[in-house]
Amino acid sequence: MANQFVISISREFSSGGHDIAEIIAKHYGVPLYDKNILAEIGKEKGVDLSDFKGADEKGINVFTSRTVAGFNSSPEYALAHMQFDFIKEQADKGESFVICGRCADYVLKDNPALVSVFVYADEYDRTDRTMKKCDCSMPQAIKLIEKTDKRRKEYHNEYCKTKWGDMRNYDLCINSSCLGIDGTAQALIDYIDKRKE
Repeated sequence: MANQFVISISREFSSGGHDIAEIIAKHYGVPLYDKNILAEIGKEKGVDLSDFKGADEKGINVFTSRTVAGFNSSPEYALAHMQFDFIKEQADKGESFVICGRCADYVLKDNPALVSVFVYADEYDRTDRTMKKCDCSMPQAIKLIEKTDKRRKEYHNEYCKTKWGDMRNYDLCINSSCLGIDGTAQALIDYIDKRKE
């Protein structure tokens, strides 16, 4: 894998995937791209993309868009492809980084520097984490988990030929309930270090 590495972390909602990504990025001293990716793209292009936050990681709204010659007019489509281009550009420049979601596991599938990971967790842990994080009841937490996972799955499957969460599409799938957030992050760091040798 030489010196460059790109860690793509796909994750179930409330599996701790983002926290794990933060630990890994901090450990290696590399950027983490998640919701901040819009600000990074805007800074690079000299535009304000804050109005597009509502379209981030969402599938195309068929009621407000149309497709002509393979191109779609929806803001969701434009934003997704802007992010895919940004991810490819950073990787092609030889940059190392950690990225959550945004189809990076598929967008960079042919890049030898890619390590693709899928983080999941036991239902109890996900529900408990959601209740604490969102200050909501158990039924509300379960509903939010189902809704968010459905949105992530639809987004990924709309833009990729692979299926979200299918273990065959990732280098490593890991249950964060087994080792906890810190332990899972360390296990992934150990794996990444082995890949870098």
